[in-house]
Formats: sequence, C-alpha cells, structure tokens
Amino acid sequence: MTNTARELNYVTTNRFYVEMESSITACFTECQGLGVTVKTEKFSEGGVNDQQRVLLNPAEFSDVTLKRGITNDLTFWTWISQILSSVGANAKQRRNVNILLFNQAGEIMQCWTLIGAVPIGWKAPSFSAESNTAAIEELTLTYEGLKVDKTRAGGASILSGRDSAGYFSSN
Repeated sequence: MTNTARELNYVTTNRFYVEMESSITACFTECQGLGVTVKTEKFSEGGVNDQQRVLLNPAEFSDVTLKRGITNDLTFWTWISQILSSVGANAKQRRNVNILLFNQAGEIMQCWTLIGAVPIGWKAPSFSAESNTAAIEELTLTYEGLKVDKTRAGGASILSGRDSAGYFSSN
C-alpha cells in the first residue's frame, strides 16, 4: 500500500494587505470577522423520527474590521465621510475590496474580495499622555458578497453597476 503524502502550502497570517481602487491601500496589523454563515431552518417530518429536514436560507456575511497604525493617509476617513455626507444609499461609494494574503516569498496565496463593500464604522485611537503604544485606527466594512481566489480576480476599483448575477462588476 502506497502512502501518498499531500503537501500543503501553509502560510503565516501576518503578511496581508488591503487593496482598494486598484492599489494596495495600507498595511494592516489586524483583520477580524471575515466569514460567511448560511442560516438554516430545521423541522421534523411526521413519522420520520431518525432524521430532520434542513432548509437553507440566504448567506449572511459578517462585518470585517481592519486595524492599522494611524498615518497621515486619510483614505478611510474620506471614504466614510462620503457616506456620511451623501443623502440616501449612494451605490457609487461601494467598492470591491481585496484582502491579500502573501507567503514569505511575496506570492499571493489567497485573495478575499469583499463585493460591494461600504464602511459602516470608523474609530480613532485612544489617546493617553502616559502611553507609548502605537495609535491604531479601525475601519469596519459590511459587504454584499464574498469571492475567494488565489489571484486578484475580484478587482478593487470603484463600482458603477452590477453584473447579471447581481454582483458589482470590477470594471
């Protein structure tokens, strides 16, 4: 019997970047909340006591919080201030955002594309005269869909319309 070993290419989680508007926007210290949950409804069928029926409902995507050391770059504040100043839902403020994970050789291992992302929260750092820690800003994004790939296939440009599947296009 032959024992075939399958090689997996594991990477560390400390080499990642966020790409918006077709350029790497920032190096983040933390990315939390990336995930999807499919809600279900379970019910029993009369007379069938050893099984249950499971109906699948639409997916729910969790909000993503990005943290980084504060810099003089106001990209995130500008984005959320556009949301704050617009009247009603402004689709032009939605963007595809790529979260890129690199290996030690600098190659992209995975790309998570947040489709139709929009900022829903921004937090300035806490200030303390007695502290010597880095000032960290937080940006929280909600999004309409998720694409996972090994390349930047999702695009990261500002969006103007939706494709036939309902996703924002990467044009």
